[in-house]
Amino acid sequence: MRRVYATPDQLAEYTGRPTPADADRLLIRASDDVDDALLAAIYDTDTAGMPTAPAVVRALAAATCAQVEYVIAQGGDDTGAAGQWDAVSIGPVSMSGRRGGPVGAGVDIGPRARRALARAGLLPGVIW
Repeated sequence: MRRVYATPDQLAEYTGRPTPADADRLLIRASDDVDDALLAAIYDTDTAGMPTAPAVVRALAAATCAQVEYVIAQGGDDTGAAGQWDAVSIGPVSMSGRRGGPVGAGVDIGPRARRALARAGLLPGVIW
């Protein structure tokens, strides 16, 4: 079972905008990104793998909403491809102008999402 750390209502509150029509899909994918960024994080969970500490619950919800906001700002491309290259051609394959790379455990996570996780001490390498 997939863990989803934020609701469409939380997303609307976080962004201050109406909930996108595909909010559920965006939240699922953003939660996957957050999970990937937290590959080595340690925090208490229930039997479904959901965090139990209120501060961690809030941090994961904020990071998930921030990740959705990041994906939308990139034009809605949650594959990560559009945010990595200025130009891409398929035949005979040509890529140009690489713009940065994935952060964390190989996931392209937005700066606000990363900061929410860092403030909560959840990023790999942070010990509390």
